Amino acid sequence: MTATDTRRPRTSPASPEPRPEKTKRVISFSHKLSRWDLKLSPYLYISPFFILFAIVGLFPIAFTAVISFQQWDLVRNSGTFVGFDQYIWILSQPQFWTALRNTFSIFLLSSVPQMFLAIFIAAMLDRNIRAKTFWRMSVLLPFVMAPVAVALIFSNMFGDNHGLVNNILTSIGLNPIPWHKDPFWSHIAIATMVNFRWTGYNALILLAAMQAVPREYYEAATVDGANAFRQFWSITLPSLKPTLIFVIITSTIGGLQIFDEPRMFDNTGKGGAAQQWLTITLYLYNIGWGEFNFGRAAALAWILFLIIIVIGLINLFITRRLVRDEGGRGEIAPRRRKGLQR
Repeated sequence: MTATDTRRPRTSPASPEPRPEKTKRVISFSHKLSRWDLKLSPYLYISPFFILFAIVGLFPIAFTAVISFQQWDLVRNSGTFVGFDQYIWILSQPQFWTALRNTFSIFLLSSVPQMFLAIFIAAMLDRNIRAKTFWRMSVLLPFVMAPVAVALIFSNMFGDNHGLVNNILTSIGLNPIPWHKDPFWSHIAIATMVNFRWTGYNALILLAAMQAVPREYYEAATVDGANAFRQFWSITLPSLKPTLIFVIITSTIGGLQIFDEPRMFDNTGKGGAAQQWLTITLYLYNIGWGEFNFGRAAALAWILFLIIIVIGLINLFITRRLVRDEGGRGEIAPRRRKGLQR
């Protein structure tokens, strides 16, 4: 018997089918333009701010830094390089340290009471009172007023001889206060002007933060028997920490740059006969436009800038820690609410 071969015959491998050629996609100019618009339009929208900031912000800062190392001649619009001599001269002047002490004194006397008053006013406006819109607009009116007008009004009120405050004190049998002679009382008067202008503005910022606190927290606290003060201390204040730090930072920057109030506190604008209320910015103005020494004025401006940067970094460090605590508290809050619902 012959064996038959049951194996299948080998066939030659089929040749691969040719792939269809890719058609080149033609992108029209309008489509390219729309893609460019999608990518570039966000940067174009925000570019006016950065362009304006570079012109009126960065360039003056850089140019002031250049002038601070020179003996600048305003007539020739040129200067001679002197290195750190201008900074050494500023730091060796007793008036600088007097101005620095007065600046921090006025800042503390204005910012600390201002924070307490702003929190109190914001808490009152957050309650169910009549004519809320009227009172909220009223607290903002001092901020709208011109600083020069406020300074002129209060400088007359705190006059030594015929001021309104001293007239009231003498009418009730008290001795008049030397507002323009004693350093402490002059700082109190200037701090009062600052508080009058900025307390309402800070109160509205804190009021916006208070209204963002969920109301179920207060409802749960009411069910637990907490009174209004306990709710404010345990719920409102912890929720205001980031906003409070923001207000403190802005108040610090504004307090260190105070100029209008001490400038208009008397007729001369020199900070008092014995520099009782001389501030850094007022001292800078006297050097620049009183002595026409713009090199020293630029050096003083940069010293003030560095002081503000240092204090700002300290506030930033404190802010980060407080905001981190705020985030952790937000994770615990839902568990507490579940426990209350049970």
